[in-house]
Amino acid sequence: MMHRRCSTTIAVATAALLLAACGGGAGKDGEGAAGATGKPVAGGSARVLTLSELRTLDPAQMGNNFVSGAIVGNALYGTLLTDDPESGKIKSSLAKSFDSSDGGKTFELKLRDGLTFSDGTPFDAEAVKFNWDRMRKPATASPYQADASLVTATKTVDATTLKVTLAQPMAQFAQSVVTTSMNWIASPAALGKGAKAFDAHPVGAGPYTLKEWRRQDAMELAKNPKYWDAPKPYLDSLTLKVALDSTQRVNTVVSGGADVAIEQNWQNLKKAADAGLPTTTSPLNGGTFLALNTRRAPFNDARAREALTAAIDMDALNASVFNGTGETVDTLFRKSSPYYADIPVAKPDAATAQRLFDELAADGSPVSFTFTTTASTENKAQAESIQSQLSKFKNVTMKIKVVDYAEFLPLQTSHDFDVVVSSAAFNDPEPRLWTAFQGDSPTNMSGIDDAQLNAALLKGRTATDQADRKAAYDTVQSRLVELRPMLWILRTAGSAISGKNVGGLTQYGFGSLLPEDLWISH
Repeated sequence: MMHRRCSTTIAVATAALLLAACGGGAGKDGEGAAGATGKPVAGGSARVLTLSELRTLDPAQMGNNFVSGAIVGNALYGTLLTDDPESGKIKSSLAKSFDSSDGGKTFELKLRDGLTFSDGTPFDAEAVKFNWDRMRKPATASPYQADASLVTATKTVDATTLKVTLAQPMAQFAQSVVTTSMNWIASPAALGKGAKAFDAHPVGAGPYTLKEWRRQDAMELAKNPKYWDAPKPYLDSLTLKVALDSTQRVNTVVSGGADVAIEQNWQNLKKAADAGLPTTTSPLNGGTFLALNTRRAPFNDARAREALTAAIDMDALNASVFNGTGETVDTLFRKSSPYYADIPVAKPDAATAQRLFDELAADGSPVSFTFTTTASTENKAQAESIQSQLSKFKNVTMKIKVVDYAEFLPLQTSHDFDVVVSSAAFNDPEPRLWTAFQGDSPTNMSGIDDAQLNAALLKGRTATDQADRKAAYDTVQSRLVELRPMLWILRTAGSAISGKNVGGLTQYGFGSLLPEDLWISH
């Protein structure tokens, strides 16, 4: 196996699931095993295992990442844009281009000619405008409302051209399209029939259409004969089922009971590689982290944050929970990133940790906090590993609070927690570093609000010169280390595993699998 290591409610929801395994960047076929090679073969059906149940097929309310069922969004709605698996460069799809001539203040989206939705109605600039305008409205309840609200105005120039104006210059705004459900456009007429009718008959321009959705069981998708990029999709149909049990998921692929599995577990990737199965892993920077709530005690005191950072050894956590198969976060950016700087995110230092715990206790503020986590075996194992490490220190107490998934999501707005897991995994730092750590961001779980950090994030967001962006993100890395609003856990394992006769494992964005590229040798 080769590891190509390449917001919102989604940030918390994704982190809750990522924590269960490690577990958007891009990836191509894994090279640890050959898989199907040669010219893609048309026909056949694939059985795909996914990681989460969908509540709706409304693209505005779906998550465009490997955990949240992105393969369904890509299947039904196609993609306006994707990105290159090595460079992160934006690539065309339904859209021919998405360019700015004024440093990112305005963009022009150009669609391909003659596009249609699966019902034969025109897929045009007005349809994109409708979807993007709708995502900005609070009533739509899109997890990507903040991203969509970066757009202050949309104007249809002609049938294939949409002009968008941003609240502030943002040269990398295409990344917000690629990594969110702004990338998925549904028929305005179909959306207008209401949620129940749309979930029964969603209309997009993707490679597949919905044949049947048996909730809590399976989703059957059929090839869209009107798909723009013939001869894709290669397969005639897909059957998607949710497989939450990580052991069962990988074993089902190994035994031939499924053709593809979306994966987030480093141990499963090793098991698949040992079995000679093809894999792909998105090369993402950042990862999952423990968000320390700086809005309240104990972590509104910088000494408490420094003490916890110094006390926890993530290599030891990786060994105890994942048998050392995970990839720890040494620096915010990978060495392959143009924004890499040799700025270590944290180093365990037991002596410093104990000194600070003692100092806080002497001041009448001993460190006592609750780690809120979800109920999966791996989630609890990570919390227990941290609790075990802290038990070696005096004057610090950690309790574990286990909640179900429905209780976990509201924490993003209530901020009623001491420590939770969040995520900031990305190829380009925009928009994820902004949404995770900018002071006014609604998805800033730690609540950190630092003038220097905010200024650097703004510079990285608006600069058009690569050297200026690099300097800005050097500052971001340094400030995060100094402020310690989080402890990085592991890189995300945004991956897919397939049978040996499957070809076309291709990802984009946040590990989002492209179903039109899949094929099976007969």
